[in-house]
Amino acid sequence: MKIKNLAIVSLSAGTIGEDFVKHELEIGIKRLEDYGLQVRFMPHALKGIEYVKEHPDKRAADLLEAIKDPAIDMILCAIGGDDTYRLLPYLFDHDELAEAACDKIFLGFSDTTINHFMFNKVGVKTFYGQSFLSDVCELEEEMLPYTKQYFEELIHTGTIREIRPSDVWYESRTDFGVDQIGVPLKKHGDHGFELLQGSPVFSGEILGGCIDSIYDMFYGDRYADMPVLCEKYKLFPEKEDWRDKILLLESSEEKMPPSGYRKAIEMLKEKGVFDAVAGVLAGKPMDETYADEYKMILQETTGDLHLPVVLNINIGHALPRCIMPFGIRATVDAEEQVIRFG
Repeated sequence: MKIKNLAIVSLSAGTIGEDFVKHELEIGIKRLEDYGLQVRFMPHALKGIEYVKEHPDKRAADLLEAIKDPAIDMILCAIGGDDTYRLLPYLFDHDELAEAACDKIFLGFSDTTINHFMFNKVGVKTFYGQSFLSDVCELEEEMLPYTKQYFEELIHTGTIREIRPSDVWYESRTDFGVDQIGVPLKKHGDHGFELLQGSPVFSGEILGGCIDSIYDMFYGDRYADMPVLCEKYKLFPEKEDWRDKILLLESSEEKMPPSGYRKAIEMLKEKGVFDAVAGVLAGKPMDETYADEYKMILQETTGDLHLPVVLNINIGHALPRCIMPFGIRATVDAEEQVIRFG
C-alpha cells in the first residue's frame, strides 16, 4: 500500500508550532511533498508548546479525527515529549479509541511509547522508531541514509520487511539553529547487533519502546498521576499478555542513569515480563552513553532466566533510526544480523 495522504499530530509536545523550529518545518514539509505526499497538520498540531500542554483533550481529538478520516493513510507523530498519558481519559472513558480503531499506519517513538501501548490495548498494529521533527526535518542536506531507507520503505509499501544494522552511528546534534542547515553530524563506525545471552534466533510480536516512558508508567517521579492513570486504564499488559512477545527497550535523550535503568529493569522482572517474553531487543543508547552499564544491568537481571537478549539495535533515540513494526510476527537472527517480519 503506497501512502498518499499523511497527517501530522502533536500528541506530546507542541514544539512544531514554535517559531524557533520554522526552518526545520519547512525542510520536512518539502521532503514529504517531494515524495508526492499530501501533508495535513491536524487542527491543534501547530498551536505551540503551551497550548498543546494545556489541552490534552484537543490532542486526543486530533488523533481520533485522523484515525476516522478515510482520506488519511498514515499518522505521523510530530515529536515526543513527556505527558501523552494525559490523553487516556479522552480515548478510553467511552471507548473512543476502540470504536475509531482501524488498520492505518501510526508512526512515532519516545513518549509516543504510551500511545503505542494505547493502540496495543485495542488490538491495533503500529510502527515504532521515527518522528517528523526528529527525522524528516533533519538539518543535513538529506535525511540520514539509514533512517531514510526505512521511512521510504514504509511510505512506498505500507510495511517493513526486515531490519539490518547500520554501519555507522551519529553523535546527537546539540544546536538546531538556522546556521546548522546542511551541517553534517559527526559519525562513527558501528558493530552491528550484539547477542548478550541466549539463543541467537527467536520469534514473537514486538512491543515496548522507551524505557523512560515505561518507567513513568509505574513510578510517579515525573508526574504523580501517571501511574494512577496507567493503572486505572490497565495500560501495561498483564504477564500472560507478554507471553511469547519480544520486549523492545530503548533509552531517551535524558540518558537515564544506571540506577534508574536498574530500577526499571527490576520492575519489569517483578511484573513477570521476562518470564513470559521470547526475548529482549535493546536499542543503542544515544551517543553510546551508559552502553556498558546498561548491558551489565540486563545481564545481571536476566542472566538466570536464559533469556535471549540482543543489544545495539538502531532504534529509538540514537541516530540513525530504523522503523520497527509492532503486532507483526518477527524473527530475530543475531547470527545473520537481521530481524524479519511476517
